[in-house]
Amino acid sequence: MGQKNRNGAGVTGFRTNKAGLWIGLALLGLPVAGCATAPLNQAGSLRSYADLKPSDGVLTRSLLRVSNEVLAAKTARIVPTEFPVPSAGTPLTPQQRSLVANAVDRTLCSGLSERFEIVEASQPADLTVHAVVTHVVPTDPVAAGLSKGASVAKSVLLPGVPVPIPRIPIGLGSLSLEAEARDPQGEQKAAMIWGRGANAFLGSGRVAQEGDAYDLAAAFGGDFSELLVKGKTPFGAVPSAPSIERLGALLGRAPKYPACEAFGKSPGLVGMVGGSIGLPPDWTDKGAVARRD
Repeated sequence: MGQKNRNGAGVTGFRTNKAGLWIGLALLGLPVAGCATAPLNQAGSLRSYADLKPSDGVLTRSLLRVSNEVLAAKTARIVPTEFPVPSAGTPLTPQQRSLVANAVDRTLCSGLSERFEIVEASQPADLTVHAVVTHVVPTDPVAAGLSKGASVAKSVLLPGVPVPIPRIPIGLGSLSLEAEARDPQGEQKAAMIWGRGANAFLGSGRVAQEGDAYDLAAAFGGDFSELLVKGKTPFGAVPSAPSIERLGALLGRAPKYPACEAFGKSPGLVGMVGGSIGLPPDWTDKGAVARRD
């Protein structure tokens, strides 16, 4: 049992809380080097790059435009996301790139289902949505694994102290994409160039080269779908509470529209737990149901 001071407070408990306080203050003083950066590349897939305006979030950089006409649209279809191999090459395997691209499409389908009826890719729609991965920096699995080790060590050395342990700010991944929504005549009604890097303070870090790109792909899908659902930038406003349907999709329930089934179900709670302990995405995510070429 810990010693007590004259006021009856446990000295051991005091020291533990004080240690947690100092750790928390130290974390606040860490430099911005704890964030990876992502460029806003242009891959040439957009019909137009004119009139794109900066609209940044806390962690995300973007250029975007959106027409009020998207609010009149009722149906949408999703052309599978492209993840070409850049000229400089990438260590990600075709399977890893497919998993990242599918994470974009699955999240887009779930997010757009909030307001649009999602139709099959071969059917006509008021809006056709298409995204292309323009840049990726893989995660360093060794650094991610060491971060997990530090988290375990904290739980042993400072049990019960609610101090988050950030990732080692080395080998953080990043992802950039561009996407647009076109009307039946092929005219651009919304477009976004998006880039975001992993953050040492947010996210658990998966021990896999595609780990950060996989998580960031879902973040992009959420941002672009919100742009189309609300007809305005998804950044700068207080996030709204997710609907019952979106929560169900996150928990692995069947999607609202059959067209979304091609992208497979969300890994649900199994995926959340797997992500929190750093499992590679393909351990819990089976990817798309249909073949994606």
